[in-house]
Amino acid sequence: MDTFDHILNWTLKRGSHTFPGQDGGTCINEAAIIVAGFPYRPVRSVQDMPGCFSRPICALAMQLNDEAGDEERQLLLPFVTRLACADTWAVEMEREAYMAARLRWRQSFQERLAILEGALAIGRQADALAPEEVRTRLESVPRGADTPTSVDAHAPLSKMHSWLAGII
Repeated sequence: MDTFDHILNWTLKRGSHTFPGQDGGTCINEAAIIVAGFPYRPVRSVQDMPGCFSRPICALAMQLNDEAGDEERQLLLPFVTRLACADTWAVEMEREAYMAARLRWRQSFQERLAILEGALAIGRQADALAPEEVRTRLESVPRGADTPTSVDAHAPLSKMHSWLAGII
């Protein structure tokens, strides 16, 4: 998957989006839904994810997506194909405990990304997709967009979150 971000013209953006624009921008979880073969839907919480997605994994991915800067956020692209990995209740609790034991206040993005990687190694792995399949699925959605840019459904909240993150 090292070439994932090089073969795909998709931009991960902060927050939920009513529909990806022609620039292809969505959050990580919205992109993961498309890649898994589901119709596009905005994601405002992990409860908006299909049942085959791990709730603890998607929650951490959403947090990383929304707290990262624009450049850091793109480092999440290789994870888009890996979020559809829901497992048994016991495995999901093990993932949650793994993350809770390692997540700390004021960790770097890279440290939290490593925790996401470790949590994804627990239990069932998402079915592997060929890069061509990923590209085809993601490219099919923005073609239906009326506008050239994505619309962040939570833009005012994102600005407030960014401001609060800077002072805490």
